Amino acid sequence: MLFKEIIGQSAIKERLVRSIKEERISHAQLFLSPQGSGSLALAVAYAQFICCINKQENDSCGQCSSCIKYNKLIHPDLHFVYPVALSKDVEVSTDVAKDWREAFLDNPYITLFNWFALQEAENKQAVIGVKESAEILRKLSLTTYESEYKIMIIWQADKMNLQAANKLLKILEEPPDKTLFLLVCESEDQLLRTILSRTQLIKIPKIGDTDLINALIERDGLSREAAESTAHLSDGNYAEALMLINENENAAQNLASFQKLMRASLKFDPKAVLAWIDEVATSGRERQKNFLKYALHIMRESLMMNYADESLIKLGASEQEFVKKFSPFIHSNNIERFIDELNKAHFHMERNANPKILFMDLAFKFNELLNLPKPVYQTNN
Repeated sequence: MLFKEIIGQSAIKERLVRSIKEERISHAQLFLSPQGSGSLALAVAYAQFICCINKQENDSCGQCSSCIKYNKLIHPDLHFVYPVALSKDVEVSTDVAKDWREAFLDNPYITLFNWFALQEAENKQAVIGVKESAEILRKLSLTTYESEYKIMIIWQADKMNLQAANKLLKILEEPPDKTLFLLVCESEDQLLRTILSRTQLIKIPKIGDTDLINALIERDGLSREAAESTAHLSDGNYAEALMLINENENAAQNLASFQKLMRASLKFDPKAVLAWIDEVATSGRERQKNFLKYALHIMRESLMMNYADESLIKLGASEQEFVKKFSPFIHSNNIERFIDELNKAHFHMERNANPKILFMDLAFKFNELLNLPKPVYQTNN
């Protein structure tokens, strides 16, 4: 992975390159970023640059023996750890290493949802378990094969369970010589404080609009109008942008599901609400979280429909038709609570809340909020 292949993030790239040139490579670093910002890709490009035999001014050469192996993720001194769905056949990352290499090389902006969908494990819990920690300690006890550094990249580090994290504390604080830990994480709050305190934090922002638009035009062949619309909807998240491009069916499913929930909640039809909950509960946890994000998006666009210039609204044709009818129910008296309830639901879903209980509670609250009176100054388009 070359730095030049990563969308935007020029300031972060410069910082990483400078740390290598000035020989200030911290032994444990945490790449923290919102989803789809390129943190995993940056960690791999950083590791490749460190090990490159023929470093260029600001990037790896891409052609030396080390880079060739990095390009295939088969360098003997590069190790990966990532969440798995624990079973009798899968206990540690290396049990599915071939699948992981293929998934990353196909999409360096891979999400946990994508990864578990490929594993056909969407309904299972993502875990980095205690046996993984033992495997990390074993790998890092070996001498390096080719490079100066042994590099361990831990993707979704917040998925380490307590026992796994505690077992790594000592090696994170006092690693073997020339051993580098690169932890990649999307949620600082879910990472143990003891892990966080032992790492150098590198905060990676969302991808800038201009960089994302250009990437969508150059890499994905979108027209400028389509690229601008997709960038607006994805909000700096390239993984989300790819989903919008490649999964129109999923977007249509989210819209249909949202419509059903709103209609059932408005007058609170118990039979319709229960039918909707049974339908949504059978989908995976990541898909449920994606639905909550989509609901937030529709709420915000509905508010914009009421209070802003309609040209600022970026919606598909079906979405726009629905939002025109739905937007009168969204106003200043209820929008903050709608957003708060959806954010809380997403928070609890990430912490393994029971989906049937969570969505039933949400339907009750939506019934109350949809029936709140509009402010007298409200003007509908």
